[in-house]
Amino acid sequence: MDEALAAKARSGDRPALLRLLERHHDTAFRFSYRLLGSRTDAQDVAQEVCIRLVERIASFRGDSRFSTWLYQLVLNACRDHVRRQGRVRDMQRGYAAFHAEDQANWADSDRRLRWLYVALDQLKPDLKETALLILAEDVTQEDAATILGISAGTVAWRMSEVKKRLRAMVDHDDERL
Repeated sequence: MDEALAAKARSGDRPALLRLLERHHDTAFRFSYRLLGSRTDAQDVAQEVCIRLVERIASFRGDSRFSTWLYQLVLNACRDHVRRQGRVRDMQRGYAAFHAEDQANWADSDRRLRWLYVALDQLKPDLKETALLILAEDVTQEDAATILGISAGTVAWRMSEVKKRLRAMVDHDDERL
């Protein structure tokens, strides 16, 4: 459906473009928020992504799914935002605040999920970006490779590193108990 809307939008169909914007604004905001850790910054980036989408829809060739192309726009907009703002630490904070703000009572599984996002915040940005795409956004490794502009093998290696580092964090936390 998105690819058909994008093809129409590319040829100047304004209602199709508006439909794409409506369908994907929340995705742009959510992923921006997860990467930046700030609601205000995520709102700014989501708006910027909407503008970029309007400006760049003609460049969508359909070689990949529209959602893959959109994630690339969001990721690049977040990276640009971090560079412009000079706030690399915002990218490190990540997703833990998102759940803490939206859910008051955490069950045991929610506590584990919160631990995961806090742990992801401790990873280098490239590992965190890869992990969030795959674990939080449920993007395939192949699509993550396209979004990040790296090989599928590099995505697999990064996920292996993420798992290794998370295991080490779990072991460290267990030792403290």
